[in-house]
Amino acid sequence: MSVLETSSSWRTTSLWRETNMKVRQAIPVTVELGDTSQLAHFDGEVICEPPNNKLDKFGGTLYWKENKYPLSNQNMLLRGCVLRNTEWCFGLVIFAGPDTKLMQNSGRTKFKRTSIDRLMNTLVLWIFGFLVCMGVILAIGNAIWEHEVGVCFQIYLPWDEGVHSAFFSGFLSFWSYIIILNTVVPISLYVRACCPAPVTPRHPPCSVEVIRLGHSYFINWDKKMYCAKRRTPAEARTTTLNEELGQVEYIFSDKTGTLTQNIMVFSKCSVNGHSYGEVQDMLSHKAELGERSKPVDFSFNPLADPRFQFWDPSLLEAVKLGDLHVHEFFRLLSLCHTVMSEEKSEGELLYKAQSPDEGALVTAARNFGFVFRSRTPKTITVQELGQAVTYQLLAILDFNNIRKRMSVIVRSPEGKIRLYCKGADTILLERLHPVNQDLSSITADHLNEYAGEGLRTLVLAYKDLEESYYRDWSERLHRAGSAPEAREDHLARLYDEVEHDMMLLGATAIEDKLQQGVPETIAILTLANIKIWVLTGDKQETAVNIGYSCKMLTDDMTEVFVVTGHTVLEVREELRKAREKMMDASRSVCNGFSYQKKLSSKLTSVLEAIAGEYALVINGHSLAHALEADMEVEFLETACACKAVICCRVTPLQKAQVVELVKKYKKAVTLAIGDGANDVSMIKTAHIGVGISGQEGIQAVLASDYSFSQFKFLQRLLLVHGRWSYLRMCKFLCYFFYKNFAFTMVHFWFGFFCGFSAQTVYDQYFITLYNIVYTSLPVLAMGVFDQDVPEQRSMEYPKLYEPGQLNLLFNKREFFICIAQGIYTSILMFFIPYGIFADATRDDGAQLANYQSFAVTVATSLVIVVSVQIGLDTGFWTAINHFFIWGSLAAYFAILFTMHSDGLFRMFPNQFRFVGNAQSTLAQPTVWLTIALTTVVCIMPVVAFRFLKLDLKPELSDTVRYTQLVRKKQKAQHRCMRHAGRVGSRRSGYAFSHQEGFGELIMSGKNMRLSSLALSSFAPRPSTSWIESLRRKKGSEGSGAGSPGCAADKTLRI
Repeated sequence: MSVLETSSSWRTTSLWRETNMKVRQAIPVTVELGDTSQLAHFDGEVICEPPNNKLDKFGGTLYWKENKYPLSNQNMLLRGCVLRNTEWCFGLVIFAGPDTKLMQNSGRTKFKRTSIDRLMNTLVLWIFGFLVCMGVILAIGNAIWEHEVGVCFQIYLPWDEGVHSAFFSGFLSFWSYIIILNTVVPISLYVRACCPAPVTPRHPPCSVEVIRLGHSYFINWDKKMYCAKRRTPAEARTTTLNEELGQVEYIFSDKTGTLTQNIMVFSKCSVNGHSYGEVQDMLSHKAELGERSKPVDFSFNPLADPRFQFWDPSLLEAVKLGDLHVHEFFRLLSLCHTVMSEEKSEGELLYKAQSPDEGALVTAARNFGFVFRSRTPKTITVQELGQAVTYQLLAILDFNNIRKRMSVIVRSPEGKIRLYCKGADTILLERLHPVNQDLSSITADHLNEYAGEGLRTLVLAYKDLEESYYRDWSERLHRAGSAPEAREDHLARLYDEVEHDMMLLGATAIEDKLQQGVPETIAILTLANIKIWVLTGDKQETAVNIGYSCKMLTDDMTEVFVVTGHTVLEVREELRKAREKMMDASRSVCNGFSYQKKLSSKLTSVLEAIAGEYALVINGHSLAHALEADMEVEFLETACACKAVICCRVTPLQKAQVVELVKKYKKAVTLAIGDGANDVSMIKTAHIGVGISGQEGIQAVLASDYSFSQFKFLQRLLLVHGRWSYLRMCKFLCYFFYKNFAFTMVHFWFGFFCGFSAQTVYDQYFITLYNIVYTSLPVLAMGVFDQDVPEQRSMEYPKLYEPGQLNLLFNKREFFICIAQGIYTSILMFFIPYGIFADATRDDGAQLANYQSFAVTVATSLVIVVSVQIGLDTGFWTAINHFFIWGSLAAYFAILFTMHSDGLFRMFPNQFRFVGNAQSTLAQPTVWLTIALTTVVCIMPVVAFRFLKLDLKPELSDTVRYTQLVRKKQKAQHRCMRHAGRVGSRRSGYAFSHQEGFGELIMSGKNMRLSSLALSSFAPRPSTSWIESLRRKKGSEGSGAGSPGCAADKTLRI
């Protein structure tokens, strides 16, 4: 919507999802439309660009009263924005419905299903095919038997009515066996999740959903993921993706509000070659945070912000002693900005800054005695050490991405005209007067130190202007501002002219506070072989410095590639050069070892096995070209070869496109995490979406699958809950297939000894209760409560997460092993009793073999064998596991004896005919020896195999458990970590995300509010090679691993 008129200039939150307000205003020519009667006669026409998804750009022209007026993004109000500080607003709708930028950036909602669910689609088809094959085999056997043998017994075993041939008898037998053997199909696992199939007595309500529900409750109840400050627990908003949390390979994260708190703190500064802010103890050593004394006392200043803290008292002493350089330093901070001040009561100031870092600088000046009180379009009032001073505001040279600086020109009460400027060190240090060479060198050292600590830096300078020069320059500025064409170019040249030969004052260093535990979380997740990509709408400098502060980027990296091309050819060339540098470095390190490049459907590339650590930073306009169909593979190949990837100034749609690109080619499980409305598309596109319930509302939370309040909880969500959920689900599925095949295949073998008559081995009640009572609860308990190692060890050994990424615990191979074990068990369970019963006799000498005794023996053997097997599979025993396993066995015998009792026979004589059969059968020692033999023969190979595997080829979880046992026997040893200083090549700590346009608003006389500006800094502490890849992909995804060698030259290209 194009703004025509408002009650005042107003602010709105941006769809970039930044916390700071954005100023929007009407064009001056429509000011007269404030009256509704005049608005009714408005007949202007707007011609503009077609609908698109670019949030930061708009181009159009208003034709009205035979004149044309340019429209820019500053005159537009986007759908989804929130208005502040205006009573009313009139506007002209430009785009509506799906044409709005919000809808253009929205992705389609997709039904999410885990990789295990997708695998089950295939397995169920295979199982159904196997069921049909068994039915066909038995049907053919029935037809042959009836033709060869059954025809001889027609006198007392006649065919059923309607059956006139052996072929038709076989046809009916096929469907009978399909019904009998249908328990091999995991309906209770699968069908109910895909279609509204009824729950049958043989298949209880979906066991998988019960387990997933339990896992979701564990996430909701986890006190270690509860944020007491915000009183926000973790929440599993879905129950279908829990095991997918244990298979994540790529994390796509937003920055502002997700990795950072978006809180800026004035930390250090350099004034006239002297650095302030470094606190030292009595021995002149750097004091750690816990060793610091009390913060500086600002009680002398009644207007000081009580929330501001500074730890170096020498800076305040310099102010009190009248150091002119320090005074001028804070005077610049109190004048060179676009902050608005509100004084609700006497002495209670409230600053409205368009960015938190600018607010931090003005607040610092306020506490040190230079208090910004108020402003008008032409004046700025500052209270300097208790004395009110009003400066005439002559001009504001606004900030933009190219200038990377802003300036103000003011006239002091004494009539002196002075220009104050603050900006990036890479820009301002080149514009200083030659007399500043020595001071510039000292300040550059301080800047390098601040940048090394991850602080966000700005350089401050000033310049005195002659009255005559200013008048001439001001006239030219006015003409340039009125130019109908190339207005920005004319203004840029005039700004550049006056911002030369300045005098250096010093530099500021601001800390952009990360959320607690972010660097540690990223480090641990990296050790778990999870790749983290940051997709942010912030500027390149902001994103790069945050990358250093959270240790995604380090000065020990071989190189950081920055892609900033504006055309397809430029982007392609920059990506090509990056790949060539990585390949050349890898060849030199590996002594000429030749890599063969191979690009498969999963994009297996030699670049993923290069030597050295690289990072890729790409801007939004470059990313738009990189995501085109003919270049997306090159971009993804380059990005996947880098240890860290940061995409800056990207739109919400581009975030979703990056996620979709990785899903398309890598076939890996992706997770997207964000806290704002512009992260919704990314969250919906990823396999798993996580919402941060922070200061940006709940739109991301509402679109997410899981939510919590701090990024650090992601570590526990994946490494503990995700890994356990995957482990439990895999063990549950393996055991479920095993027990069902062991149960069902006995019918198949029995068919060869009963004339293929579709007679069942077990009685109908055992068939009904097997999956509902006898075996359901133990496997549910294992699926809900089991764990291989304690949660502390899951966090301590991130490599335990690897089996889920490689899908090692449940795949087609594991499936065939499970059904092979089930078939093996069924063979022994049928033929051992069959062979023994052939010649066995009872205690009284009578023949032991009869159908009911055989059925009871096989059924009892089956229940005992599968119960022992679930005991072997259970790695973490709880009281519930014990109760369910032993309770199921007790329930089996109780129900068995009840069904063969006299009382039940008297009540239902037609249903329970075999009175006393169970009691008489189980009273025979031969039967118990048969059951014991069957159990031993079925279980001993499993036990032997597991012991050999544990001894010869133990898994990491086995080693961790063994280590835990050893630790319990040894005295704990405490190690002291030595703090090492971080040394690296110099890089700019500049990050000033001020937005262009606000200076013009101030000078126009509008009572505007502020908005943008987001810094970025924060470099890493020493963390060289402690975050290394712990494994290479197997099979088709694996490629020759480059041997680590000497590091290449460390350079940062920005």
